[in-house]
Amino acid sequence: MKSKFAHMSMACLLLAAAGGAAASSHREAPFITTVPKVDGTDFYMFRSYEGVAANGTGGQSDYVTLLANYQPLQGPYGGPNYFSLDPNALYEIHIDNNGDAREDITFQFRFRNALKSIPLTIGAASVPIPLIQAGAVGNLNDANLNVNETYTLSIVRGDRRTGSVATVTKTGGGTTFEKPVDNIGVKTIADYAAYAAKHVHTITIPGCPAGKDQGKVFVGQRQEGFAVNLGTIFDLVNAPASLLLNPANIDAAGMAGQNVIQRSNVTTLALEVHKDCLTAGGEPVIGGWTTASLRQARLLNGRPAAGNDKAELSGGAWTQVSRLGNPLVNEVVIGLPDKDKFNASAPKDDAQFLTYVTNPTLPALLGVVLGASVAPTNLPRTDLATTFLTGITGVNKPAVNPAPSEMLRLNTAIAPVPFASQNRLGVAGNVLAGGSDYAGFPNGRRPKDDVVDIALVAMVGGLCVINGDTDALKLNSIPGVAGATSACRPSSVPLGADSAKIHDAVDQATVPFLPAFPYLNTPNPGSY
Repeated sequence: MKSKFAHMSMACLLLAAAGGAAASSHREAPFITTVPKVDGTDFYMFRSYEGVAANGTGGQSDYVTLLANYQPLQGPYGGPNYFSLDPNALYEIHIDNNGDAREDITFQFRFRNALKSIPLTIGAASVPIPLIQAGAVGNLNDANLNVNETYTLSIVRGDRRTGSVATVTKTGGGTTFEKPVDNIGVKTIADYAAYAAKHVHTITIPGCPAGKDQGKVFVGQRQEGFAVNLGTIFDLVNAPASLLLNPANIDAAGMAGQNVIQRSNVTTLALEVHKDCLTAGGEPVIGGWTTASLRQARLLNGRPAAGNDKAELSGGAWTQVSRLGNPLVNEVVIGLPDKDKFNASAPKDDAQFLTYVTNPTLPALLGVVLGASVAPTNLPRTDLATTFLTGITGVNKPAVNPAPSEMLRLNTAIAPVPFASQNRLGVAGNVLAGGSDYAGFPNGRRPKDDVVDIALVAMVGGLCVINGDTDALKLNSIPGVAGATSACRPSSVPLGADSAKIHDAVDQATVPFLPAFPYLNTPNPGSY
């Protein structure tokens, strides 16, 4: 048993390394590395747990929080221009509320960065300053900000490009929302948490049921909330064998604390929307994903004039270049030749990627380190198809048989769980612990959910084993998968029940988060 457990510890690290799972979706495909402003890194969707009682009621429990993170691995010191979002891009959050793998609701964000060209008088000349701040900053559209970032928010019902479009407004009036400047440092912004809180806007969402059209929006920099031992994993699991062969030594050596990307920041698009505004027809399960698109053509201006003349002009149709629903899919499931294709695709077309899910390569790659195959033999992997493509019966599978498609699915009828009571292993951890927390990944995703560990459990067959011979995760037939009733049994999963114990040596549950919207923590400052 000890040997098997040690093998799993080594295997989980290799699995992360082989797939580039250094962060949930950071730099996951060749093209997206060239346009980091539209690189979607993480997507969260969960019943809001702010102020929620132990029984899942009260507080914001009737609301759903949607968080889409962009621009990975931001160095807090990365001035002088920092990390504004791209005004030539379209950032979107999509909701499918009838299981047909097509968006029914889309929230669209467009950004504008207004340059003020604040000058100083130097001798007899008025000269624009080189920085984005001319002094201390503390308010919306602060006079000392040389660049004011704002955005608009629209809601589209139906197809994202041809559906009915309406403008989301500030409650009380106004269609332009202010975005806080990044956390430059404590001399520029003495209390960043208080400054950022001024940019949480109460909104009115047209088309929602009466009395349920109020929500919140925030767009701004946040501390990276994804936990991973980045450097060690990327360097071909560069750790002494004594650590890999004895998981207890990992913590003793301090590797568990090396969550280096927590020192960086991301930019978060955050929405809080009443659950009844997102569902339809009495179906409580919704699917969600985020995308970013750029114009089809780009013209570089080699000689931009002074002032607001742009160095780049864009035009043509919107072209999707980033996509993210479930974490880690493009990293550890989709093959390298199709990573850009996946980022450009829509859930309705996911049949083209089905083999990557039902016949995954990564479990077999574990043999590179272990010297023997430990890959599950329950092929095709209907357990993975259920987890990522249809939802789990009784948890987050729509009542009407859904079109198999990759998206994050949330059952809005399942009550939220207060942060302190959340199981970091989500549904899998709840089953093992015999608890009552069904509100976590893969039923949506909360910041605390340790999606790396859960995904590793799933890849090596743990979700088969924890459900036994009558595996509820397997019995959902997947159209188009030959032999969809193949066994998902302990005898077909070499790692056995212990597969639920695998760990990437970093604990997601120790990452600091806020108790309230937008939940992700205050960003790291450029200077202290």
